[in-house]
Amino acid sequence: MVFFRRSPADPTGGDPTLTQTTPSPTDRSFIDRYFGLSAHGSSVAQEVRAGVTTFLTMSYILFVNPQLLSGAIPVPNAFVQLLMTTALAAAFGSLAMGLVARYPFAQAPGMGLNAFFAFTVVQGMGVPWQTALGAVFISGALFVLLSVLGARQAIVRAIPLGLKFAVTGGIGAFLAFLGLRSAGVVVTNPATIVGLGPLTSPGALLTVAGLLITAALMVRQVKGAVLWGILLTSLSAVALQLPVFAGGPDGALRAFPGFDGRVLGIIDAPVWPGSLVGQLDLAGALGLGLLSVVFTFFFVDFFDATGTLTGLAQKSGYLDEKGDMPRARRTFAMDGLAAMFGAFMGTSTTTAYVESASGIGEGGRTGLTAVTVGVLFLLSMFLWPLAAAIPAAATAPALILVGALMMDGVRHIDWDDLSESLPAFLTIIAMPLTFSIANGVSFGVISYCAVKVLAGRARQVSPILYGVAALLLARYAFLGGE
Repeated sequence: MVFFRRSPADPTGGDPTLTQTTPSPTDRSFIDRYFGLSAHGSSVAQEVRAGVTTFLTMSYILFVNPQLLSGAIPVPNAFVQLLMTTALAAAFGSLAMGLVARYPFAQAPGMGLNAFFAFTVVQGMGVPWQTALGAVFISGALFVLLSVLGARQAIVRAIPLGLKFAVTGGIGAFLAFLGLRSAGVVVTNPATIVGLGPLTSPGALLTVAGLLITAALMVRQVKGAVLWGILLTSLSAVALQLPVFAGGPDGALRAFPGFDGRVLGIIDAPVWPGSLVGQLDLAGALGLGLLSVVFTFFFVDFFDATGTLTGLAQKSGYLDEKGDMPRARRTFAMDGLAAMFGAFMGTSTTTAYVESASGIGEGGRTGLTAVTVGVLFLLSMFLWPLAAAIPAAATAPALILVGALMMDGVRHIDWDDLSESLPAFLTIIAMPLTFSIANGVSFGVISYCAVKVLAGRARQVSPILYGVAALLLARYAFLGGE
């Protein structure tokens, strides 16, 4: 069998230079054959390194998700139980994506939907948290059904190639915005909505230093540049006792507090989240009054995950010349299955993580990257104090750099044709400005259909895309911006 190998001239995970080789199948290990490492020019070491990078970049969810949900889910020892549930949901989602779909896309309880779950549905609408979990489970089941039937990939196939490149670029802009925001470089400003934060603050200075160091390592083609950047920046924060770690009084940042005297400093026993597992109320979620909640969970995650998976597939080189993703049905089904499992375990919607782009930027090309992330989330149930040593200012440079790399695809957009360029621009700009990948995809699809029709080019648009645009318009009309 003929396959390809990545040239050593490209260790940073960019577009591979392929050289044809024909080694014997007996020379390849089971892991190599199962994940197709040699065929994608990768190796076990490269995939594991990429998985560690992705985990470090998204490990904040172990602490942020419990913080957001604990106020809405009043169970004993809520924070610790929710941390364990978060780790289990992320491990299952990432392992399913890696072992079944065999893509380097990690999954975990999604940001945005967890806030909607806690503040809008449970605390705002007064819906019991068990019923809200039932709504998440039903939306996940709908994902799986649509994926198995092929409807989800048909929608992706109907999206024009220019918009797919725009989705990738928009995710890059969104990632960079997340990084700048978490570092305190971009802050809320009541007069201008956003503004420049104090650049002399420890977090901003550490982020700038980490950004320059990581960028220099990448330019020098150092293997593991992103991972080394995160580790060096974190060690600097700990050694210099910089106040960049969360958990201080009144929410203020503080210096690294240590590991609180745990065994060997970093080990703590996991706690089974018995108050959360299996508590979802499916019958209550199927009530007529909650159909809008189910639909909102379904809509936001459908387009958020679809946009994320499409953008990540394009960045990792999996989209073909027609913009189609191999194994799309299986991949989308794993996304829905992860949402169902997470709801059963007691957390809000589990979905594909845009931070997976950091591992892809580190060279991750196969499911072994996602498997590594899943295993690390399982280990985090024992070693989770280690994650506390990675401040947001250390992962922010990785997000900014990967965001810059993901903007590469926008050069393939036809900027001379306004019917193509305007929807692409709206897709890109809406993601960071509305803090939602789903809104960016929606704006792009709706404007693409509208401009083509008004320009007399209606036949250039797939009928499926018109149907999607109509549903999106109805969603905004009846449910507003939720």
